[in-house]
Amino acid sequence: MRSLPHGTAAKRLIVYRGRVKIALMDSGIGLLAATAAVRRLRPDADLVLSLDPDGMPWGPRTPQDLTARALAVAAAAAAHRPDALIVGCNTATVHALTALRARLEPALPVIGTVPAIKPAAAGGGPFAIWATPATTGSPYQRDLIDNFAGGVAVTEVPCWGLAEAVERADETAIDAAVAAAAGLTPDDVTTVVLGCTHYELVGERIRAAVQRPAGPPLVLHGSAGAVAAQALRRLGEHPAPGAPASGSLTTLLSGREGTLPFAALTYAEGRLLQPLAPARTAQ
Repeated sequence: MRSLPHGTAAKRLIVYRGRVKIALMDSGIGLLAATAAVRRLRPDADLVLSLDPDGMPWGPRTPQDLTARALAVAAAAAAHRPDALIVGCNTATVHALTALRARLEPALPVIGTVPAIKPAAAGGGPFAIWATPATTGSPYQRDLIDNFAGGVAVTEVPCWGLAEAVERADETAIDAAVAAAAGLTPDDVTTVVLGCTHYELVGERIRAAVQRPAGPPLVLHGSAGAVAAQALRRLGEHPAPGAPASGSLTTLLSGREGTLPFAALTYAEGRLLQPLAPARTAQ
């Protein structure tokens, strides 16, 4: 039985006797990291991926324009009646999460993606936050730093062009953007927070660029695993990594059913989705 389409949170009762269906949204393939995390936790989950190739990139847009695009992409995903919606984008979470929850909850739980600043600060050492220029220095990110990283040295690093390069799977541009951001990262940094979901797709390249030869192993903090786990908690579901790999995949491109962009298959997270069968019908 799926969640009730209408009603208050107090009246909302969920009982799952079949597979869970989870939708993820982003302007592009940055949602792959969280999608792969969901896939690993629940191989039986049906997945709905809602991308916005007509409107990407979202980062340079005004908050109002970005919110409008996010609401449209979310509506396309919601039409497939998922049990939860993950906003697989830090920038969209910063600017559109409140509007998305106001539009969709309580019928559809909406889970945002928050930079892993709290666990990074718990390590105690100086750390850097790599994020898009739109997120770097934003009141949202500054509030997270103030609330969770008091007394810890934090460097905010704007990563010009990195998300776009990852989206295109442009190896040369990725290397150049990673090198530029590494040049802005202090030598004493022991931890890097990946404040854009695209960056998790090239995490090991970031590690190699920032790791100092004589320093301790660099710690990278992404958000994908925590977001996937939070989605299951919101639904009262539990991880079942040993479940049969039987889930289906629906891909929406600015509301139109389609297939994963070719660039997605250049990353391990994208290739993990290749065995999934297309959903036979929209539910």
